[in-house]
Amino acid sequence: MAGVKIAGVMRAGVFSPNHVGNDTAIFNEVVARLNKRGCEVRVMSEAEFAEADVQEEVIVNMCRETRSVERLMALEEEGRIVINSGFGIGNCNREKMTRLLMANGIPYPDSIIVNTNEDVRGDLAEAGIGPCWIKRGDFHAMHKEDVSYCRHPEEAQDMLHEYFYRGIRRAVINRHLVGDLVKFYGVAGEPFFYWFYPFDEGHSKYGYEAVNGRALGYGFDVSALQEMCGRAADILGVKIYGGDCIIDSDGAVRIIDFNDWPSFAPCRKEAASAIASCVLKEIKRHRKLK
Repeated sequence: MAGVKIAGVMRAGVFSPNHVGNDTAIFNEVVARLNKRGCEVRVMSEAEFAEADVQEEVIVNMCRETRSVERLMALEEEGRIVINSGFGIGNCNREKMTRLLMANGIPYPDSIIVNTNEDVRGDLAEAGIGPCWIKRGDFHAMHKEDVSYCRHPEEAQDMLHEYFYRGIRRAVINRHLVGDLVKFYGVAGEPFFYWFYPFDEGHSKYGYEAVNGRALGYGFDVSALQEMCGRAADILGVKIYGGDCIIDSDGAVRIIDFNDWPSFAPCRKEAASAIASCVLKEIKRHRKLK
């Protein structure tokens, strides 16, 4: 698409725990495909983006820093094409994501959202939640300690205190679901969809795949999963996405995590092609509306 100028913003390394190389690789693959289609992409870091004079019509980004996301929102409100949307990136923070998915009927584990200085043992007992996951509510996970598996409410209470002392004020507590852990990747408006068992493939960010262990291969409807993920992406407002779900022995699927622009490490080339196509389609759609 000749004449299209794009600002490409890479993700700051602190927001790519154990995946800096993979995040950089998928971003570079997308840039290469956009350049081949005639676009002119100016690549910059999040730090450079914060200070840059951005005149480009389109901003393709993997941003996570708060000031970057706020700037993306402002540019989008000016009428720029922003992928992923800054508003969508913000919606993928744990607390917002949990509220939005549950409010819109996306299958999701039973959850409570709490202040980290609360005593939650009574609430967990009332909800019938034993083994659970505590996740920082205010942001994406940047350290292993931002997501914690707890075997019972007493352990959850101790872990919540640790979050409080680390300066994390809000947390989401999800019921632990038993079943096959499946990781998925998708791009809105594109046929591309990829899923796999991360434990079996040795694909890990923090090693928590070991909690559910090796997949038993429970049957499930892949097309229904793709449709569910597409609905979740639309609700959250992101076009490039990935996440995790649990398949139980009856084939029921529940999303347990949803992220804006993951690494796509096992399917990088296919994903890059789909992402570039999505960007170009969005540019054409936007121009028709003018």
